[in-house]
Amino acid sequence: MSDEGPIIIGLAGGIGAGKSRVAAILREKGCVVSDADALAKAMLDETSVREAIAGWWGDAVFDEDGHVDRAAVAERVFEHPEELKKLESLLHPLVERARKAEFEAAPEGTRALVIDAPLLFEAGLAEQCDAILFVDAPRSIRLERVVEARGWSPEELDRREDRQMPLDEKRARAHHVLQNHGGIDDLDEQVDRILEALLGP
Repeated sequence: MSDEGPIIIGLAGGIGAGKSRVAAILREKGCVVSDADALAKAMLDETSVREAIAGWWGDAVFDEDGHVDRAAVAERVFEHPEELKKLESLLHPLVERARKAEFEAAPEGTRALVIDAPLLFEAGLAEQCDAILFVDAPRSIRLERVVEARGWSPEELDRREDRQMPLDEKRARAHHVLQNHGGIDDLDEQVDRILEALLGP
């Protein structure tokens, strides 16, 4: 929880629900958004991280340009929880440090600080938040989005979500729920109402 300065908002939701879209709207409305996925991706280019990964898994998880192949790493750790924990223990402190720096650099007048992290609850980040927004959308719409954006099958979506906290539990632990199955204007209005509720008019 924040003791002073802007409040901290956490974003949660199912895969393909539209957390990134909500994050973009919050950014447009004067919030500073920390994108955990983007930070983790950047950390994979850190020399110490690349050396650790090379020591664990060799050249098989690097592309021809010498960069870490995220898809190859994801496939390796997905079926091996102990490997995932090892990777998380390497990346999480670096991501947390980068997030702290982003928030400390927030300009005067920032309305809120936002943590956009796929595993907000699972990684213990919810405890840092003053409010949690759950972005909701029917499975049929979420599936349509991930098929178009990522080429996933229905089975792949289920496989990924089965490794996360159940959506009903995430929804129940959130303070506000946004329905993202309409147009962008509707979502924008929902974000306005929530920010007003949290921050005042």
